Amino acid sequence: MPADLAAFERLATPLCWLDASGRIRALNPAFASWLGVSARRLGGLGFDALDGGARVIAALPRVPVDGQPLRLQRVGLGFGGLPARFADVWCLREGEGWRLELHPVEEFPGEDPVSALPQALSASLRGLAHELRNPLAGLKGAAQLLSRRTSDADSRELVGLIAGEVERLNGLVNRILHPAAPRPFEPTNIHAVLERVRQLAEAEAGWSVKLIRDYDPSLPNLAGDADRLTQAVWNLVRNALESGAGTVGLRTRAEHQVLIGDRSHRLAVRVEVSDDGRGVPEDLIERLFLPLVSGRADGTGLGLPLAQQIAREHGGSLAYRSRPGHTVFTVLLPVPESEDDAAAPPALATGPGGALP
Repeated sequence: MPADLAAFERLATPLCWLDASGRIRALNPAFASWLGVSARRLGGLGFDALDGGARVIAALPRVPVDGQPLRLQRVGLGFGGLPARFADVWCLREGEGWRLELHPVEEFPGEDPVSALPQALSASLRGLAHELRNPLAGLKGAAQLLSRRTSDADSRELVGLIAGEVERLNGLVNRILHPAAPRPFEPTNIHAVLERVRQLAEAEAGWSVKLIRDYDPSLPNLAGDADRLTQAVWNLVRNALESGAGTVGLRTRAEHQVLIGDRSHRLAVRVEVSDDGRGVPEDLIERLFLPLVSGRADGTGLGLPLAQQIAREHGGSLAYRSRPGHTVFTVLLPVPESEDDAAAPPALATGPGGALP
């Protein structure tokens, strides 16, 4: 607990201090206000008395001793029958106890943003999908005609890219108009996904952006949906291109014994999309993954929430770190340990992306 609690009472960030047994020793007004409960009702309670608080208590033994925070993504907390509020919780050791910093991630009070997203956007997305069907049909026909008239290899490659993207977009439109159960996952080469994204980026940006690849060739196949993963990574790369980047990097590495949400995985694939653009505006840092939030006047604010949702569909996570001139979005995707794990979509990882240390 801080020696001068008054210095923290003026902060808008909800803060809470726990003793060695996990009881609430102190909290600032922002914490009580965010939770919607009087501070007097919370003082002295075990944090696990809060709805969802047991998840935080169970994670405390894993808090690093070097002063770095343990970050729990999208923790739902409630008390006294009030609806749960969602926040990323940063847990730090402080003396014999812990300090908890809460970074709210909700847009719809009392609702999980991931479940609220399709409710908020369903009608508009369906209308947009319906309007896209005719131009996509026209593009498909034009690509077929071009393929018959093109002979050189470079042109045929570009025509094939157009045809492939039209098919992928048609599939996306059909899924919006006719929702169905997720397709069974198949063995997916993450580098094939990245190479497709690279082709799209080069076709859009031309020579104005330098694309750097740094792949780990030893990575195994993932269990996934290649089209959905392509969409997720392409959204990240397009954000980089639109941030004024001169250089965009695609990097893959293996991660061993990694924790994604509350689940531990023996092996995961780490995909990084880096750029040297303007970085994430400070006023968007805590709202970056919410739908309809964009730093550009012409932005839709849907690219990052969709990328995050696709990562979660694969049992993974999406996070970022950013400063002007250096932004990295990181997708972690678990590698299945058995054929049964590879056959079906895994349980969703808890939590949206957040800032990485």
